[in-house]
Amino acid sequence: MYILKVELEDNGKRVDNVSLKHLVGVRPELEISRTIVQDMIDKGEILLNGKIVKVSHKVSAGDKIEIDLEKLENETLSEHDKKIPRAEKLPLDIIYEDNDILVINKPAGMVVHPACGNYSGTLVNALLNYKGFLTEFNEPCETKDERKTMRPGIVHRLDKDTSGVMLVAKTGIALRRLSSQIKNRTITKKYIAIVKGIINLDEGIIDLPVNHDKKNRIKMVIDREEGRVAVTHYKILSRNKEKNFTALEVTPKTGRTHQIRVHFAHIGHPILGDLLYNGPLVQGLSRQALHAKSISFSHPTKNTIVEFSAKIPSDIQQFLA
Repeated sequence: MYILKVELEDNGKRVDNVSLKHLVGVRPELEISRTIVQDMIDKGEILLNGKIVKVSHKVSAGDKIEIDLEKLENETLSEHDKKIPRAEKLPLDIIYEDNDILVINKPAGMVVHPACGNYSGTLVNALLNYKGFLTEFNEPCETKDERKTMRPGIVHRLDKDTSGVMLVAKTGIALRRLSSQIKNRTITKKYIAIVKGIINLDEGIIDLPVNHDKKNRIKMVIDREEGRVAVTHYKILSRNKEKNFTALEVTPKTGRTHQIRVHFAHIGHPILGDLLYNGPLVQGLSRQALHAKSISFSHPTKNTIVEFSAKIPSDIQQFLA
C-alpha cells in the first residue's frame, strides 16, 4: 500500500486529480488514466484517511491518500492490453484523399476510437487496415505521452450515433497543424439537426457553458459556475407543426463534448432520438437526428481554404420528406 501525504499546494483539489498527478510520477512506466483512478476510488482501492470517498471529494493539506499499487498495476496492464487497436477490414466511405488528409463520411452507429466497451469495429480499426495509411502512427507507443496508437490521425470526433463528415490526418505534420486549427477555432463545421418542438426564431445563438455531469459521467450539463465556454449558432431550415419538429443548420463555435445535444436539450428542444438527453423516439429514426454536413479548414500543406460535405443520410432524408 502506497501512502501519499497531501501537500499544501494540493489543498482544496479533488482527490482523483491529486492521486493521478502523484501516481504518474511514482509509476511513470504505467499508462495511468483519470478513469482508472476514479474507478479505483469507487471500488475503495484508493482511500482518503482510511475511508472511501467520492471522486470529487476535496482534500486538505495533511490528508493521507492510501493507494493499492498492486491493484493499480493490474488495472493499467489489463486496460493496455485491451486498448491496442487491431486492423479490421471495415468499409470506409471516402469523400476525399491526398497525401496529407483523408475526409470520410462516418455512418451512424460507428464509434470513432477504441474505448471501454468498444474495442473493435471502430473507425480507428478501419483506418489501421486501410492500405498505406498512417504508417508513422501504426507502431506501438513506447512512452506514456504518445497516444497515437489509440487515436491515429484523429483530428476531431463525432458521437457514435452522429453521422457525417470527419477529417483525419495522414502525417504527423498534418495532425499538428489541423489540431492547432481546432484549438484556435478556425475550422468551421456545420450540422443538420432535427429537434423536438417548434423554434420560433429564424436564427439564434446558444451561449451556455457545459461541464461533465457529476452524477452521470457519460452526460454533459449546463454549468454556469465551473463549465467551459460553449457557443452554438443555428438557423431554421424548416418547421413541421403537424409532427412538432424543427429542422436546423447548426454551427458550433466551440467543440465541447455533446455540445449541440446538451444545448438544445437545455432550451427545451432535444434532438429527436437522443435518448441520453430526453429526445423522443420517432418512427423512421433509430438514432439521434444529427448529421455533420460539412467541414471547412485550411489545408495543412497547401495553405488554401478547402471545404468538404457529406450527403444527408437516407434515414434523415426520408424523415424530412
